[in-house]
Amino acid sequence: MPSAAQTFLPEIERFTASPFLKWAGAKNQLLSQLHAAFPKKFNHYYEPLSGSAAVFFYLRRTYGLFPATLMDSNKELINCFEVVRDTVDGLFPFLKQHQHDHRKKHYYELRQLEPSRLSKLQRAARFIYLNKTCYNGLYRVNAKGQFNVPMGSYSKPRIFHEANLRSCSETLQGSSLLAGDFSSVLDSAQKGDFLYFDPPYHTETSGFTGYAVAASGRAHFGADEHRRLAEVVKELHESGCHVVVSNSDTQYVRRLYKGFRLHVVHARRSINCNGAGRGPVTELVITNQ
Repeated sequence: MPSAAQTFLPEIERFTASPFLKWAGAKNQLLSQLHAAFPKKFNHYYEPLSGSAAVFFYLRRTYGLFPATLMDSNKELINCFEVVRDTVDGLFPFLKQHQHDHRKKHYYELRQLEPSRLSKLQRAARFIYLNKTCYNGLYRVNAKGQFNVPMGSYSKPRIFHEANLRSCSETLQGSSLLAGDFSSVLDSAQKGDFLYFDPPYHTETSGFTGYAVAASGRAHFGADEHRRLAEVVKELHESGCHVVVSNSDTQYVRRLYKGFRLHVVHARRSINCNGAGRGPVTELVITNQ
């Protein structure tokens, strides 16, 4: 690994991929506001709570080629990324079949299948299909770890875009994909690296914010998890890493990151148990530099 941070030149024509998954809380709408918090130079990029990896794909389009590691505790998500990266052509027959068979009966029969009984390709195709046809792109599991989001109201959903999936495959080449807890970045991140964290957002009420379970597949990402994440961020800061965190604008989050730079951004929230809670909201972008 180089001792000094590298500057990466744009390769816009090469990296044009957009996220191939829907994801509640994804940062597509905030990229223009987030960009100011990103470093111009870094050694290795880490996205430990990757979700749809919207920021990774944005950085590839903007910076070009750079070493990267995408991580998530959701093993099915990481398997999906691996298949897109390594064997994208093998995915298309399965995705086309799901597209053809799409109806309520097919959705619920596929949802109840145990992923461990399927091949890597079948698991990835199942994941993409359920993601594109479930309610609002949520990822939620029950106490047994079984995906349990109901089917969304889509008459003719587009399950996949072949050209973009091929572009995503090319964009993911050379990147590392790891299934695991976000704290494991402490074992490899070094001075000059850039890490972006997008956890399920903290909420000070019991209501569903639209991010609570969707981003990681965890049954719960509560106050203790947010506290543990803040401790990881502090260790990374002390190691000389450039760290950016997105979260909700709550007093608890502000206390957790006291001493860091807190930037307020505006987003539109479309999922909330209370209709009055939908619409423009303020969120925090937390930086250490």
